[in-house]
Amino acid sequence: MKYFKTLLFFITCTLFSLSALSQVKLPRLVSDGMVLQRNEDINIWGWATPGEKVTVKFNSKSYSATADNDSIWKIKLRKMNAGGPYTMDVKATNHITISNILVGDVWLCAGQSNMVHQMRLHGVRYADEIAKANYPEIRQFFVPNVTSMEGPKTHLPESSWKSANPTNVTEFSAVAYFFAKDLYEKYHVPIGIINASWGGTPVEAWISEDGFKDFPEILETVSKNKDTAYVNSMNKRPDWGDMKIPADKGMDEKWYDPAYIPKGWHTIAIPGYWEDQGVKDLNGIVWYRREINVPEAMATEKAKVFLGRIVDADELYINGEKVGNTTYMYPQRRYQIPDGLLKPGKNLFVVKVTNNFGKGGFVPDKPYQLITDNDTIDLTGYWQYKVGRVNLPFKRGSFGGGGIAAQNQPTALYNSMIAPYINYNIKGIAWYQGESNAGRPDEYTKLQTALITNWRNKFHGPNLPFIFVQLPGFMDYNYLPSDSQWAQFREAQAKTLSVPNTAMAVAIDLGEWNDIHPDRKKEVGDRIALLAEKIAYGEKDIVSSGPMFKSAEIKGNKIIISFTNTGSGLTTSDGEAPAEFAIAGEDKEFAWANAKIEGSTIVLWNDDIPEPKYVRYAWADNPVNPNLINKEKLPAAPFRTDE
Repeated sequence: MKYFKTLLFFITCTLFSLSALSQVKLPRLVSDGMVLQRNEDINIWGWATPGEKVTVKFNSKSYSATADNDSIWKIKLRKMNAGGPYTMDVKATNHITISNILVGDVWLCAGQSNMVHQMRLHGVRYADEIAKANYPEIRQFFVPNVTSMEGPKTHLPESSWKSANPTNVTEFSAVAYFFAKDLYEKYHVPIGIINASWGGTPVEAWISEDGFKDFPEILETVSKNKDTAYVNSMNKRPDWGDMKIPADKGMDEKWYDPAYIPKGWHTIAIPGYWEDQGVKDLNGIVWYRREINVPEAMATEKAKVFLGRIVDADELYINGEKVGNTTYMYPQRRYQIPDGLLKPGKNLFVVKVTNNFGKGGFVPDKPYQLITDNDTIDLTGYWQYKVGRVNLPFKRGSFGGGGIAAQNQPTALYNSMIAPYINYNIKGIAWYQGESNAGRPDEYTKLQTALITNWRNKFHGPNLPFIFVQLPGFMDYNYLPSDSQWAQFREAQAKTLSVPNTAMAVAIDLGEWNDIHPDRKKEVGDRIALLAEKIAYGEKDIVSSGPMFKSAEIKGNKIIISFTNTGSGLTTSDGEAPAEFAIAGEDKEFAWANAKIEGSTIVLWNDDIPEPKYVRYAWADNPVNPNLINKEKLPAAPFRTDE
């Protein structure tokens, strides 16, 4: 009897396993709420037991396929006009129903952090846009951040399509949302966004292995990274020996507690970095405290705190209670204060700041305020500070090979965040990336060209529209003409315009000197949308770009610059003479030029340079006033003639 029970149990488990294996499965993107690409045959695929027949019913038509020896089945839906919602039935040994399907245009929006940045991170600037987001036909599928160095994956982690409403849109890429909104409002067709982006990642991570055929050194790295033993050895944890991570005295002694009596604190200004205020080369934890006098009327209102940007991590305490924290430096700090926590009169504000590399503290030129609906208290000025922890330096060589950050390795993000859905039909690609490659401008043109070719091959679109964002201004202003690595990088980006059916959104005027993630994301999305209208939707007569350098003609002591994309004519954004032009003679010693607009040209001269030969425009990490635009208000692209 025991034998038969065991046998029965074994048979039941086997049948259950076979049944589970035979059930038809679908990719994550092929799910409720998906947007399918209009006006072309639509790929639908999935997995089932080899030899199993799968039937798909969609829009009153029936399609069938048989799973191959690799368990994969594929069909093509007949091309359709925009519309929906539709329902799809997929049947094999099991039955899957996919609902609320739209047919429209699908855009892959990819890159690093400026494409990641969600609407919520710009919630003050775009509060009204968020509140009014009621676009059920604009949808985003967020691709989770995962890596693979072993090879291409077939499945994505759990995710889903979300429509644009005030709740969901806070997690939409801000750039991608405004881009999609522009297209939707112009063409009135559903717009699907596949958001595949990861902050701080280089372009190499997004290219497949076969895309590196002209990069033997990168292929060698790809091959090494497939060896688990090699990767593990590179990621060997440090041999700390007797080294111990120091304790944080501020936490041990509860410096955030109103009952704590401060001793030995010093004065420091907010905003500002502590290295610029007499604290030399400190990596660790610094605590800030200040008593803020709150009027009775404010104490009873809903309140929030703006703490600008903090490098790197922070915790905010008010009257001893932790109000909020952020673990990395990118987002602006905006914390809601719990009801009843503020009191009339003195309130203790304490901020714990952790920084492990470079300058730590509070970034200048950001809002530092206590805010209610009717009142605002400025939090800038002098606070008290005390060091809670000083990090000890690492022992030389303690990290073996230095470690491998998987998301920064060649192919690692293509394999896991692009490869699983290369069968999915898309209209085009919007790409915002480059900050992580900006230190290597000489190689970027070739790498971005490789990315374009690679993705077009993978998505089976040899002429697939590819629109990219040229990096905005960033870092310190320089009031003298100078060399610039970021300017060289923008030049490298612009060179990929030689690839057919590409376009570049110029953002030189949208940067912030102290924030690599500038707040004005709508303008970027708007400019990408204009370029899409031109190269993806065939709008031949629109002005989609600002002035682009065409030619330079030397006449005596003057240089005359001609442009393409002048639209209705050249002008400046501030009504002043064109700025940021520099000229030089044979010696390449650049000096600022006088500039005036004459028709569709710019005339440049400098009385101290009688024989000018070279020109540069907006050639800086962060040009002070790149004010040349066309009358359609689109900015001129930076350029130089002395390469």
